[in-house]
Amino acid sequence: MEFKKFASVDMRKRGISEASIESLIAAQPELLGLGDDLVLVDRQRQQPRAGRLDLLLQDADQTKRWEVELQLGKTDESHIIRVLEYWDIERKRYPNYEHTAVIIAEDITSRFMNVISLFHGSVPIVAIKMEALEVNGELGLHFTKVLEPISLGPDDADGSYSATDRAYWEARGTKKTVQIADEVMAIARGSGIPIELKYNKYYIGVTIDGSPENFITFRPKRTFTRLEARLPYSDALQKKYEDAGLSLMSYDQRWGYYRIELRPGDVDAKKAIISEIIKEAYDNHFKE
Repeated sequence: MEFKKFASVDMRKRGISEASIESLIAAQPELLGLGDDLVLVDRQRQQPRAGRLDLLLQDADQTKRWEVELQLGKTDESHIIRVLEYWDIERKRYPNYEHTAVIIAEDITSRFMNVISLFHGSVPIVAIKMEALEVNGELGLHFTKVLEPISLGPDDADGSYSATDRAYWEARGTKKTVQIADEVMAIARGSGIPIELKYNKYYIGVTIDGSPENFITFRPKRTFTRLEARLPYSDALQKKYEDAGLSLMSYDQRWGYYRIELRPGDVDAKKAIISEIIKEAYDNHFKE
């Protein structure tokens, strides 16, 4: 095998502009290595009371979006601030998507890495180093991810370090709101799903044969219980639940849960749709 030597090229000195790279990525977003099925949503997207976002990308399933800022040369403070500001604006305007900030630069400096480490894990951010390479007079563009979002799970997912009991939740909520969890469990068992409640400090989870399988969880309050069903967001599901008369809270994009407010009497009145939700969440959980 014969290897060829590639020389790194200073883009500005070779007359390569940010606009030309932006056009290339817009036409072929898969070059960034963020996925093979990406589409361009917008380019130079005007932000309210701010500047313009270089590129907004989205997956074909319409569940994830990437706010992309491009810069020749080194990363700098303004570059970091811009991408974080645009990411924050977009996620608040369109909360039904999972949003990730993306910084692309020729030189991802150590100072940038130090700054980003302060909030890495709280903000999903990707840093991509781009490099122009030349061989035999021909130029190529190469992208390398040097920082990816930390994949986090729910706090103490199995509850092993924060186990509580029913009395704890009846004190945080009420006996009536905890009873709502029992009613939902009865529907699940009636469908042949052998689950049990697991009382944890931050939520009531469910187990199957003693193993945590939190495809649904509960958070009893004083006047209602929040049922959380782990399902990917879709407009079709949203409409179905709304048409069924469910009281939907905002979709939890971070953990992937539909959040449904259930008050005393709701489970019996909406038994059919709650049974569907349990089955859909169960099937989705064991399909993964």
